[in-house]
Amino acid sequence: MEAIEVNAPLSTVYNQWTQFESYPEFMGGVDRITQIDDTHVHWVVTIGGQTREFDAEITEQHPDERVAWKSTDGKTNAGVVTFHRIDEGTTRVTAQIDWEPEGLVEKVGAAVGVDDHQVKADLERFKKFLEARGSESGAWRGDVEVGE
Repeated sequence: MEAIEVNAPLSTVYNQWTQFESYPEFMGGVDRITQIDDTHVHWVVTIGGQTREFDAEITEQHPDERVAWKSTDGKTNAGVVTFHRIDEGTTRVTAQIDWEPEGLVEKVGAAVGVDDHQVKADLERFKKFLEARGSESGAWRGDVEVGE
């Protein structure tokens, strides 16, 4: 699990995180994300020089609290990001991502902790991205209950 404090109000941080199509601007290896509907997204990623595509489902989402997902095909992964108000202008973001490495390059990378470093770097880029913007690029405040 990785965490970072972002110098922005809780709702602003959460709102930006729900803008999945902006992820390529701060997530390494993410080429494109297409929002299919409120709970489904299509990812195109390049890892270790190999491009892969997969679909994911938002399995739980509560405004200003958490976003959780799991892949529904392709690359096996799941995760949860939580948001915690520190004060009026500071929010702690924590991310836990679980994935099944495929192939030698990914298995070696996972063994030496490359994926944890990637999550930490992505959170740092998210912080810089949002703090530089000064406001979110959009928001989706819908609520998704587990099992919906």
